[in-house]
Amino acid sequence: MRHRIAVVGSGPAGLTFARVLHRHGHPVAVLEGDPGPGARPPGGTLDLHEGLGQLALDKAGLLKEFEALSRPEGQAMRILDTDGTVLRDWRPRPDDLANPEIDRGELRDLLLGPLDVQWGRSVTRVVPGSRDGVQVHFADGTQETYDLVVGADGAWSRVRPAVSSATPHYTGVTSVETSLDDVDTRHPDLARLIGDGSVAVYGVNRSLVAQRNSGGHVKVYTKFRAPLDWRTDLDLADAEAVRSSLLALFDGWAAPVLDLLRHGTAFVHRPLYVLPVSHTWTHVPGVTLLGDAAHLMPPLGAGANLAMLEGAELAESIAAGPADLDEAVRAFEVGMWARAGRWAKITTAGLERLVSPDPAEALAVFDQVQPS
Repeated sequence: MRHRIAVVGSGPAGLTFARVLHRHGHPVAVLEGDPGPGARPPGGTLDLHEGLGQLALDKAGLLKEFEALSRPEGQAMRILDTDGTVLRDWRPRPDDLANPEIDRGELRDLLLGPLDVQWGRSVTRVVPGSRDGVQVHFADGTQETYDLVVGADGAWSRVRPAVSSATPHYTGVTSVETSLDDVDTRHPDLARLIGDGSVAVYGVNRSLVAQRNSGGHVKVYTKFRAPLDWRTDLDLADAEAVRSSLLALFDGWAAPVLDLLRHGTAFVHRPLYVLPVSHTWTHVPGVTLLGDAAHLMPPLGAGANLAMLEGAELAESIAAGPADLDEAVRAFEVGMWARAGRWAKITTAGLERLVSPDPAEALAVFDQVQPS
């Protein structure tokens, strides 16, 4: 008999896990609370690393399709001083495919492919240890039983409490994002400022990054140190009020940089939370975690890559590993914890330096990772 397996969440981790199992002919139930794939904006662009996200897509048999969709030119990175002076301007070589960009929506659609996602199946809790397996309880009052439940349901995972009491804590850094559409036609000066990839500006305890997506869409991210209850008096649905607050926060920065905020549409507030750097748990038969559910870390380019590779590796372990499902999961967890712990330390230190009292620290971070 094949194992009854469910993955909770249809993000990069859950879909990669399901897609690799599907490639090996193993059925898997993908449980997603959203009513459909277009229920909410998919988010910005992702750079998939050669040895992480791209490796996961190769395991899923999707690397060629990814290469056709991705934007190698999106690896370009320009850093400005707050007065607009260009400090660094990195551009990828024509053959540089180490970290090409892809829109999250395109990646989601690529991974979905033939998968049969159970949309509108909101999981409320997971209860291991029953005689028949692991019980999954849904918001509509129903429940189902599986041999393995994989939590790939993000920062506020409903699966995590089945294995760990850890909860995310606030980093002290908050983010407010906005976006611009049809930037090449409507805002050609800003399009030139951003270039093919990203433009970033680092000041004292704050930063602003604009990142090109496909189709002339640009995401703009501000990050700054603030208490969790930052501007409780501010109506975040009032775009003009939020814009005014941000322009005051970044007062004195170069006018073209501030234009990225002046021309933004809706604004979204995202305080940055993380799990403990070395988050592990005592193994629980029948339940495990992937991605942000397992190791939520600062959003510095590693999270989705790690999540996808973890999903692919766990699926391969199940498909080709020992007959004992629990043995395969145990071995996977040990490897995941070690690698995620290393990346959590890197990204935690990175956030401290990128949103720092000394903007030179941010520049030094990029000098270490960009080609000379």
